[in-house]
Amino acid sequence: MISRQNLAADTHSASTIDMKTIDPNRYERQLAMPEIGEAGQHTLEAASVAICGLGGLGSAASLYLAAAGVGRLVLIDHGAVELSNLNRQVLYGDDDLGARKAARAKERLARLAPSAQLDAHDAVIDLASASTLLADVDVVVDAMDNFEGRHAVNAACVAHQTPLVHGACAGFEGRVASLLFEQGPCLSCLYADPPTQDGPTPILGATAGLVGAAQAGEAIRVLLGVPALAQRLLLVDTARWDVRTLIVKRRMDCPVCGVGSADGE
Repeated sequence: MISRQNLAADTHSASTIDMKTIDPNRYERQLAMPEIGEAGQHTLEAASVAICGLGGLGSAASLYLAAAGVGRLVLIDHGAVELSNLNRQVLYGDDDLGARKAARAKERLARLAPSAQLDAHDAVIDLASASTLLADVDVVVDAMDNFEGRHAVNAACVAHQTPLVHGACAGFEGRVASLLFEQGPCLSCLYADPPTQDGPTPILGATAGLVGAAQAGEAIRVLLGVPALAQRLLLVDTARWDVRTLIVKRRMDCPVCGVGSADGE
């Protein structure tokens, strides 16, 4: 795990904990990037990221985080693989039908990143469990499909002051934001009145892949101290390739992070 001081200092310095030797062949293309280099790759190896939800968003996010060399991934889901998942949940195939997602995700990612530490939790994320499940990680990726779970994750991240990379999608549309909490908003600020959900959300698999990959990229930038979406909400409509970013601010009346809340200023 990266120290909070290093994470907040906008630095690529490596943690003092034991780190694996970087494979220059595996990470050749990343090592060639001036934004990453050897020091940044060591930072990723020392980092711990939790992925909440291993469906369409979590599949793409976890694959790219593992491939990038993040040293520890905490994989959390309480579902089993269903046939209707396979248009977007690229961690799984027909042979996985009926299997528990957390266990199969760990098996799949171990083949991609054999040196990574993969902690799988077949668990419901709620207000009672989120704080324990999300302890001791550097960044949390919100890849969930329900607002009850999302708000439990948000509350735990605000309490721990752990950066949260939020993602959501429906149909051809997706959104991504980095919630860093020092001065910016939390998820409850963005969704004061969460939308109601009546039945399964219609979605194109490629949209989920795009958003999940964007979450992975943003989580990596947060770990390296260069978040692109801090206090910004990225909106993508792939039906028209309309891409926008909105400035988002903390709500002073937010019950989770605003003035007067337990974790507010």
